[in-house]
Amino acid sequence: MTLETKADSPASSPIQWDPQSTELRDAFGDFLNAFEQFKDANDDRLSQIEKRMSADVVTADKVERINTAMDEQKRRMDDLLLKSRRPGRDGAPAIGASLTELEHKQAWDGYMRRGDTMELRSLELKALSRQSDPDGGYLVPTETEAEIARIMSEASPIRAIADVRQVSGASLKKPIATTGAQAGWVGEADTRPETSAPVLSEVEFPTMELYAMPAATQSLLDDSAVNIEEWLASEVQIAFAEQEGSAFVTGDGIRKPRGFLAYDSVADDSWSWGRLGYLPSGADGAFHASNPQDALVDLVYALKAGYRANAHWVMNRTTQGEIRKFKDADGNYLWQPGLAAGQPATLLNFAITEAEDMPDIASDATALAFGDFRRGYLVVDRLGVRTLRDPYTRKPYVLFYTTKRVGGGVQNFEAIKLMKFATS
Repeated sequence: MTLETKADSPASSPIQWDPQSTELRDAFGDFLNAFEQFKDANDDRLSQIEKRMSADVVTADKVERINTAMDEQKRRMDDLLLKSRRPGRDGAPAIGASLTELEHKQAWDGYMRRGDTMELRSLELKALSRQSDPDGGYLVPTETEAEIARIMSEASPIRAIADVRQVSGASLKKPIATTGAQAGWVGEADTRPETSAPVLSEVEFPTMELYAMPAATQSLLDDSAVNIEEWLASEVQIAFAEQEGSAFVTGDGIRKPRGFLAYDSVADDSWSWGRLGYLPSGADGAFHASNPQDALVDLVYALKAGYRANAHWVMNRTTQGEIRKFKDADGNYLWQPGLAAGQPATLLNFAITEAEDMPDIASDATALAFGDFRRGYLVVDRLGVRTLRDPYTRKPYVLFYTTKRVGGGVQNFEAIKLMKFATS
């Protein structure tokens, strides 16, 4: 009998109305309407500043209230988008899955629901390998691992724009050319002097252990209608995404990935390999009072042309709320909402990635980053996600100690630039 899913149900099945997608469209419409109200209120505020050198308190408060409301609407829209992308297979195996994968999936389901390890151990003996240790948990099925990775790429902001590699070992060692090969012009009969070779440096990205421990009741596990794989993936993605998001931005590299803000930074005029270059905002702990948008334009063009095509802004919501008020010389707002639900807002036509672990605007804070993170930052995932079932520690709940190994760090120091909120 053919298995049916939401994606491959018979043509005769009635089309189901999806309230989630309707709610998402309504939320996006409300967000766009709020932005129009924000522009009107901010235009009034700027007009009052031009006429009276200051804005009315009521008008300024209205701008901030709408600005905050837009942030809340965007957060709600992001949550709805994640929920709408959850799978609806109700535990069905992937089409084209091998017999071994199906056996592993069935055995793992028995382990998760009842704590039965016999089938998993039997599969290990068949494969003449011991990929999992009963004391350290069992590897989740490939499909579940892929689902966790998919959700993570949507929920973890830096992972979504960075270069992601998978390894089977404890770390990834990557040779990087810190200087390119030299070349020169010669005549047809001139001698060809030897040119210097590129300078290579080996950089190692170790993987660190990241864990989550969701809990379930035995009644939930006994319910055959509950998709255990989907439940586990949705539970761990929250914990994993929060920890990753912080580590990829500010992590110190000790038992966690090294964030791009943890590297040394230097004024862009004095940039050298191994450090990130920054441009000053022009004021201590703020944008320059006159023409604040000029610092943003300067930051864009501080990045080499080859990196700008796939560049992203990275900032938190507070910084974005401040930049949302900026206009160009023609009176056009620099910040623009996405064209559809799920698409990022843009600044100077470059996509914005919201990372709440970025610092707020403050004295000497590097609260704004711009660059090609696909070439600049590397995320390393070690293959395999393990789960250990623990029905004893917090009875009557069953804990699922789930671990994965992940590392990260800057791989190209030219591809990312920072803005430091200082005068120099």
